[in-house]
Amino acid sequence: MRLTRFTDLALRVLMRLAVEESELPTTREVAATMEVPYTHTAKAVAKLQHLGLVEARRGRGGGLTLTAAGRAASVGRLVRELEGTGDVVDCDGAVPCPLRGACVLRGALRRAQEAFFAALDPLTVNDLVAAPTGPLLLGISGSSARTPGP
Repeated sequence: MRLTRFTDLALRVLMRLAVEESELPTTREVAATMEVPYTHTAKAVAKLQHLGLVEARRGRGGGLTLTAAGRAASVGRLVRELEGTGDVVDCDGAVPCPLRGACVLRGALRRAQEAFFAALDPLTVNDLVAAPTGPLLLGISGSSARTPGP
């Protein structure tokens, strides 16, 4: 299995917010800290807001904060939400696979995909930022990354 860049970014945003101790970072600051485009980060933040994992406040004193649900969220559930649970291969595409009716591989790939998700199910966002990751994230998420903007 390979995660899309969107899912990777969304998980890193959650991890970044999970270690924030004082000021609320803006989407622009999070993007700068992670060295990714602001527009990509804004899309990930919007999806995380929609899922109830992140709150965003506008204006002075605003910024992003991780909700309690975000801290306790299962990584497996998040990856399912962000990646979708569609088939690993597209057997019914523009040119359908002639083996699709009797293919053993399709079922095996579906089981492997579910095993991948199941391996992530017990992990929470809080688990992802436990030592040694959390202290490292704190080192790269400090005030040196703060930039002006929304």
